[in-house]
Amino acid sequence: MFDLNWLALVTVSISSFLIGISKTGIPGISSLIVALMASVLPARASVGIVLPMLMFADIFAAIYYRHNAQWRHLFRLTPWALIGIFIGYFSLGKVNDQQLKPIIGGIVFFMLALDYWREQRKGENAQIPSYWWFAAVLGLFTGITSMMANCAGPIIIIYLLAMRLPKIEFIGTSAWYFLIINWIKVPFSVNLGLITAESLKFNLTLFPLIAIGALAGIMILKRIPQKTFRVIVQVLAAAASLHLLFSPIIKMIMAS
Repeated sequence: MFDLNWLALVTVSISSFLIGISKTGIPGISSLIVALMASVLPARASVGIVLPMLMFADIFAAIYYRHNAQWRHLFRLTPWALIGIFIGYFSLGKVNDQQLKPIIGGIVFFMLALDYWREQRKGENAQIPSYWWFAAVLGLFTGITSMMANCAGPIIIIYLLAMRLPKIEFIGTSAWYFLIINWIKVPFSVNLGLITAESLKFNLTLFPLIAIGALAGIMILKRIPQKTFRVIVQVLAAAASLHLLFSPIIKMIMAS
């Protein structure tokens, strides 16, 4: 399964480096990385390979930004994400990622457009959503999409953008959130045969690149102004949502 050609090896190496950056510096590119990995690895195998890569990068981010996480948001989101993980686990045999991705992409793009409209209409006076169902719905969807396709990044970005967190708190909260739910996913992924001894050996060869990327992400974040950071995150989340929305259609056209 891991006898890759040179192009696949380059793609996997670049993806590993970018995963590190995404966790400590520029969130929003992780969903695009998942797509890159799925393009050179079998779809099911890529889910099990990417998860330990994300977890390793989560550890770097959670340790470095350990004083910056906003735990009130984690307490609001995590219980619903756990329910979502169970739903995703039992849905894996019934709904494939090609059916799920357009739904995720549509939801993310709609929510981003709504958030942009609120900002343009009310500016700094735009109300921060405090309804219990807002955290419940987004938490539930992050659990489902994370378990099924490792592509919950754009959804949590919507929540954190709506909360208007400063960039350091944004990264710190995201890091701890995914550290928690990704570790919870491990026994489910092992049970489904997504994570195996063979896949973990492959992961070990990629960890140094993830570590270098994580250090690069920390340096990058220090140099990005808050306003620029917000714009970058919005653009990357929109790009990821469009990819999720249209990639199954493109694959169908190419296959035909």
